[in-house]
Amino acid sequence: MSYKTNPGLDPKEIALLKQECKEAGKKFVYFEDELNDEPDNVEEFVHVQFVGEYKGQEAIFDAVIYSLRLHFNSVVYETAERKAMKSFPLYVPLENRDETYTPNEEMDEEVELFITELIEEIEENEEIKLAEHLEIDEDFEFGIGLEVCLNVEEVNDKVVTKFVDDYLSGNFKLDPTLYSFKTESED
Repeated sequence: MSYKTNPGLDPKEIALLKQECKEAGKKFVYFEDELNDEPDNVEEFVHVQFVGEYKGQEAIFDAVIYSLRLHFNSVVYETAERKAMKSFPLYVPLENRDETYTPNEEMDEEVELFITELIEEIEENEEIKLAEHLEIDEDFEFGIGLEVCLNVEEVNDKVVTKFVDDYLSGNFKLDPTLYSFKTESED
């Protein structure tokens, strides 16, 4: 790995981030992107950058940290959507629709209701159980990419500070326990 091909390993970029961290009074800075700007994701997802050692050299870590519940909800939805597509072969998921897509609101409503029922069934039967995880991406375009999933209620300053401190000191440990969640009803 060299900074000529990865600017997140460049000593100049590292010095700039260290200065930003110093000005913020933290070991990390929040990276502003479209996901951090959405109010629904504020408590369950953050994108941060910090400086640390990686394989004997200083590097910028570009980390997304999110709650296990958020990850669980995403996996459950994707699973329910896949099951629904088997029952409704003409259904096209939102992310696959392009300018050639012909809307079918009646079917969309029926599929959405079916997906909701499937989600409830998956949660009730605890079909999906997930654990905390950490993925490291050495081929990241800027520094070293980290994807961190933690079993926390919300991802706030305290959680991020603890993760960064533990990670930098080599004391970070994942909880291997498998968890399942249930959607809280809005009564």
